[in-house]
Amino acid sequence: MPELPEVETTRRGIAPHVEGREIVEVIVRESRLRVAVPADLVERLIGARVGPLSRRAKYLLLPLSRAGQGDGTSTLLWHLGMSGSLRMVRLGELPRKHDHVDLVLDDGGILRYHDPRRFGFVDWLQGSVNADPRLARLGPEPLSEAFDGARLFAFSRRRRLAVKPFLMDNAVVVGVGNIYAAEALFLAGIDPCRPASGISRQRYDRLADAVREVLAAAITQGGTTLRDFVGGTGEPGYFKQRLNVYGRHGQACRRCGGELRLVTLGQRASVFCARCQT
Repeated sequence: MPELPEVETTRRGIAPHVEGREIVEVIVRESRLRVAVPADLVERLIGARVGPLSRRAKYLLLPLSRAGQGDGTSTLLWHLGMSGSLRMVRLGELPRKHDHVDLVLDDGGILRYHDPRRFGFVDWLQGSVNADPRLARLGPEPLSEAFDGARLFAFSRRRRLAVKPFLMDNAVVVGVGNIYAAEALFLAGIDPCRPASGISRQRYDRLADAVREVLAAAITQGGTTLRDFVGGTGEPGYFKQRLNVYGRHGQACRRCGGELRLVTLGQRASVFCARCQT
């Protein structure tokens, strides 16, 4: 599943090609996504101009405006689901299987949505995006000043669940999915099975720093290609080459040489080093 670094990589890849451009045609080949493509999407988008792209958690936000109507009045909300990708192609490039939606721009570029499993969606929002229930209750961005060890410590009190699923709770902090939670906990030296309430403020400070470090590195490397993900230019991500624990159970720890262990936490596979993470 594309996580925060993959979505941010996509945003950075497509932004220079779509910002300021007018949508002249919309092609919907398959409307049966996780959320059905709105029936009036084509009508609403044609003639709209795309503003500066942003990201909230794993959602991509494309603000839209029309001449004489001001800007910031509507937003295209895109979620990549488990296997989706957005990439730029040129006019005339034939669609592949699972290429479900095209936005054709006034310079001939096409923003094309590809999603084999169809768990993603595209939706149209009117007014403030923060009023949308999918965004309203989200925690802070992990790379923002609003996220730190103090927040983790405060939210973890009286929480009996293990620290890894706690870190993946979008009400605590957004966008720290399975891959990057595992990697951050390794970097911070924290056992993912430990109760969230049993971790000190000092260790949460280290964990917050580790989350930022891991995510920043993953974004720089273009995300992690595990199955289907490619960035906005069609290139894969290379952070997979730097993974310390995720997907490496039974292999040697890069730090101490011990065998990495596999457990299940919150119905998700979790790999860790029992020597380095306590």
